[in-house]
This record gives sequence, structure tokens and C-alpha cells, in this order.
Amino acid sequence: MPYRPTHRQLEYFVAVAERGHFAEAANACHVSQPTLSTQLRLLEEQLGADLIERGAGRARPTPVGLKLLPLARTVLSALDDMVDMAATGADNLGGLVRLGVAPTFGPYFMPRFLPRLHTMFPALEVYIREDRPSALEEGVGNGLIDCAVTPLPNLPDAFVSVPICEETIYLGIPVEHPLATSPAVTIAMLRGSRLLTLGRGHRLYEQVQTLSDASGARLSEDYEGTSLDALRQMVSIGMGLSLFPAAYAASEISSDASIRLCQIERWPIRRTVCLIWRKGSSRHQHFQTLAECAVEAIAEMRVEGISSPAT
Repeated sequence: MPYRPTHRQLEYFVAVAERGHFAEAANACHVSQPTLSTQLRLLEEQLGADLIERGAGRARPTPVGLKLLPLARTVLSALDDMVDMAATGADNLGGLVRLGVAPTFGPYFMPRFLPRLHTMFPALEVYIREDRPSALEEGVGNGLIDCAVTPLPNLPDAFVSVPICEETIYLGIPVEHPLATSPAVTIAMLRGSRLLTLGRGHRLYEQVQTLSDASGARLSEDYEGTSLDALRQMVSIGMGLSLFPAAYAASEISSDASIRLCQIERWPIRRTVCLIWRKGSSRHQHFQTLAECAVEAIAEMRVEGISSPAT
């Protein structure tokens, strides 16, 4: 049988790589530093490669270690999944879910989703992490979070992606802008306009960039919004145009007289919001149940511009 690292060796490797210090890693793993060092050196010898570069007081992954670190995290996460499933049973979705959520969708979806989930699984603990879609995909991929509600990932083949809704993206125009009085806005009419966007790592950044390239509008390079609220405030005072998802628009802009919302004629902008998780996860059925619950919560929202993925 080929050599396989033990889970303890992987834990020690991950702990040293994350903390950059052998003593801190040993303390976090509740073992002595000699024990940790010996097991890590044994792991390196059996793999035939140095994983940690040892220096004066600091430790960092080698290039090989950086490549193996995500795999080690994934293995440890899968072992945690097995323990959770055995301890709590499938009837409670494993007892704990570390759920990521995109900030451009989560605040308007979670108030519907979480109460429904709690009613169905009252003993289930849900830890929520809100972050940019790119960071959520990284977190799901390396096992730091279990699953995430996010726009369709850039690398769909790396995940199981279950669509939970389709969401319209509206163009927000300041009321004093010449386009605000046009009965219909076409892609050509945006030429020369200034487009504001969220920062890189948000899927909306990519959609604004695509719109800018197609229309000849100017993508603002001197400022990238940190939130939809920041973008809304800048649009409201005439600093530019931007894109806003339907759930946010219904909650925060529908009554704002300083911004006109519209769709671009013959240029519909939509996004697919999914629940994603790692392929091969032992908790596949748990996450499938979460996705079904999410679809039911979406139906309760009754927001114009948000529809079932089947319609």
C-alpha cells in the first residue's frame, strides 16, 4: 500500500504554514514543539520534498508546500465532515454549516432563508461569512467554508453549482443625467458616460467592465466602491452610472427619487445565483437540501426581477 500522510501530520503542516511559527503551531495543536517538528520532518521525508522553509524565528511554505496546502486543508475538511455526519446524522444536515454569502445578495436573501432553515432543522448551527465571490470560491475550494450562496462561479467545473434564482441587474442613472429622461436607454447611448463599479473580486465588477467595453462608456479607474450603498450614494449625487441587482434595488433604491432604474434595451443583464460546494464532498446531500430550501425562500421574497432558475 502506498504511503499516506496521517491526519496529525497534515494538521501540523497546515498549522505551521498558517501561523509561520513552529511554537505557535504546536500550541494551537496542543502538542510539544519537538513532537510537531518530528512529525512534520517525517512527513517531508516520506513525501520526498521539503514543505516548510525554516528560518530564523519564522517558517513559511516552500513552493511545493504552497501547492500541497490546499489539498491538506481539503483532506482535513473531509475528515471533519465525516465526524459531523456520524455524530449528528443526516437528519440535522451534519449539525453545523459554515456558509459563505455574497454581500450583494445575502442581506436581502438571508432574512427569508435562515428562519425557514431554522424551522426545518432547529438544532442546526449556521456560521455565516460574508465576502466577495472570488474569496468565497477560494474558501469553499480549500475547505475553510462548506458552501456558499454566490453568483455563478468563474470556474464552475471546480464546484457543484445549484442555481437558486435568476436576478435582473438594473442600470442606475442619476435623475439629472440626460439619459434619465429618455423613454428607452440603448447600449449606444452609454458611450462616454462614466460607469462606477464595486472592486475586483465582485462579479458585478466583471459585468460593469463588459458593459463598458460594449458601449464605449468610461469605467471609473480612480474609485471602486466597497459596497452597493457606496455606489448608490455616488450615483445619487451625479458621479456616474452603475449596475444594481434586483434584490438590492427593490430594498434600497425603489423609493429613491434621485436615481432612475432601467434595463438597457435589447441588452438584458442578469446573473444566476447559486449554492456552491466542493465536488466530491461527503455532504453532497446536505447541501442539496440547503439548495432546495433556498429556492423555497426565494419564492417567498416576491421581488420583481428575481425568478426561479427554471423560468
